[in-house]
Amino acid sequence: MYTNRELSKRYLIPLSIQHVFAMFGATILVPLLTGLNPSVALFTAGSGTIIYIFITKGQVPSFLGSSFAFIAPIITVSQIYGFEYASGGILATGVFYIIISLIIRFLGSNWINKALPPVVIGSVIIIIGLNLAPTAIKMAMFNAQGEYSLVYTSIAVVTLSTAIIVSVVFKGFLAIIPILLALITGYLFTYIMGMVHPAYNMINTELIKLSPWFYIPQLTTIKFNFVACLSFIIVSLATLCEHLGDVLVTSKVVGKDYYKEPGLKRTILGNGISTLWASIWGGPPNTTYGENIAVMAITKIYSVPVIFCAAIFAILLAFFGKFSGSIQTIPTPVLGGISILLFGIISSSGLRTLVESSVDFKETKNLIVSSVILVIGVGGASLQFPLTTEITFQFSGVALATLIGIILNLVIPATKK
Repeated sequence: MYTNRELSKRYLIPLSIQHVFAMFGATILVPLLTGLNPSVALFTAGSGTIIYIFITKGQVPSFLGSSFAFIAPIITVSQIYGFEYASGGILATGVFYIIISLIIRFLGSNWINKALPPVVIGSVIIIIGLNLAPTAIKMAMFNAQGEYSLVYTSIAVVTLSTAIIVSVVFKGFLAIIPILLALITGYLFTYIMGMVHPAYNMINTELIKLSPWFYIPQLTTIKFNFVACLSFIIVSLATLCEHLGDVLVTSKVVGKDYYKEPGLKRTILGNGISTLWASIWGGPPNTTYGENIAVMAITKIYSVPVIFCAAIFAILLAFFGKFSGSIQTIPTPVLGGISILLFGIISSSGLRTLVESSVDFKETKNLIVSSVILVIGVGGASLQFPLTTEITFQFSGVALATLIGIILNLVIPATKK
């Protein structure tokens, strides 16, 4: 029987490729939605992950990729002022993270622990996964026209079933690459369906033809605007909470306390510098990825070298345009089937946080805080207020739920026993 370290060394390449597959869809989706270059996003994700690993002293097995939380401010600021000002806002986000890490370094992290106890973080992690659930179901069951598709559903079911069967039934090496095998199986199943019935052909080979053989990232122009920077910093309050949650979940999955060693001062600093680095190249802000945490939870392989190797592969993908184009041909329902499992595991990790932290729901304060976070986060509540005559800032979903959860946790007194 191989140990965790032996398995990670023996199967370094396939394990790393599996992490690349796990992060790929979400990492390129953000630039596709915001008009950025997917190759740049891959480059800044891979290089940002390497930066993060070095700053955290090679102790935290976390992959950093494009953050969904910043989609709205990137689009809004780019439309009003231009993308160079959005890059300035992204850089300001990185600086904000760095400042927070310096405060923790000199004043400690007790103030964060008081504002974000396990009941808040666990509840927020749950809604992070549940907020992604509609995206997974849409990819798995609905076609490009938004209509229910039995073909899409069949492909997603085959893909999801493969991941489950491999995880539960198989032994040895195959048992530790369920996501990779599920993606391959789903891709082949889709290809066969397209051969049987041309109308079911979802593999767009034109993406490969249109992609260049090689792509070299270029430095971008950065400009600053107070309103634009403020918009990004406000959103970064929510992503900071997300970072804390991901670090806590990773600690639970791996069985180590990363809050203490290497400490939040290093994990937040690594996240901040990687985001600042992304802004220089015109990439989206980076954040620790729940998808890759989910992969570790499934495979039980917690290896920094595997994550480092995955980051190298991501960088190579950015330079080899044809390969990036081929990966983008993975059918939507295949990604949907995998996402059902991965996004669900994110929410389950939140439940695990609540259970393993022994959160007492007989305590009225905990019950209220968790309940309000869940309903606001899943229910689609939003809070809007104008920053200027042109820009209206919107708090919604996870960000709003996190903010209200923090406030309630600070103002509601604990029950006297």
